[in-house]
Amino acid sequence: MLNILIADDEHLARETLKLLLSEIPYIGKVYEAKDGTEALKIAHEVDPDIVLLDVEMPGYSGLELAKHLPERSTVVFATAYNDYAVEAFELSAADYILKPFEDERFELAIERAAERVRDKESQHFQSLQEAFQQLLREKQSEYRKRLVIKDPGRIRLIDVETINYIAGAGNYAEIHLNDGKTVLHRETLCELEKQLDPSLFVRIHRSSIVQRKHVVELRPNDKGDYSVILDCGETLTLSRRNRAKLDELTC
Repeated sequence: MLNILIADDEHLARETLKLLLSEIPYIGKVYEAKDGTEALKIAHEVDPDIVLLDVEMPGYSGLELAKHLPERSTVVFATAYNDYAVEAFELSAADYILKPFEDERFELAIERAAERVRDKESQHFQSLQEAFQQLLREKQSEYRKRLVIKDPGRIRLIDVETINYIAGAGNYAEIHLNDGKTVLHRETLCELEKQLDPSLFVRIHRSSIVQRKHVVELRPNDKGDYSVILDCGETLTLSRRNRAKLDELTC
């Protein structure tokens, strides 16, 4: 059911419009306003699906009012003045009908507006779906902010921001921190790579992952690989098979 707001300063015109609307089965509540100021207030209170606007009214004119209506409202100009049709359609009005209203022409105008409302609702639903899918993707792609290191008798939490690089050591990983300390973690490098944000960390070798911000220099070697110099003074190797990741290290 569609809710309608009629904005017209003529009582007879409002009554005529209400009568015509009563013949359309999908029309719900019908609100009315006798001038532009009252219409604007009601529009923001009830958020109507369709607004039937006269052009010349006290307070706001119909053209002025159309610029300030809720975004979801669809406008149909219903007026005795035929001079403003161009301006009306520039304001994205669904239709422009002239008094006295013919039943079939009026129903056509309302159907056009109703179709516009359905399109807006469909677009809104699609936007909500896209937003939901984006949130879902973000949720599914959450990366670890801290690593849980289990030592005998304690559990340590290591912020990934404090990691310089990680070196593989069989089923373990050596986590090298900014303060020069090394922590042994019981996870493979492949398992850790899945948990770390690829915008921050890059796998440069089968035995090393580096945090990009700590890379200060790249030196090509004769064998096609690269020496990767970190700000801590450590030198790692970017293997030939990982040369495609050069852009990731330099951007």
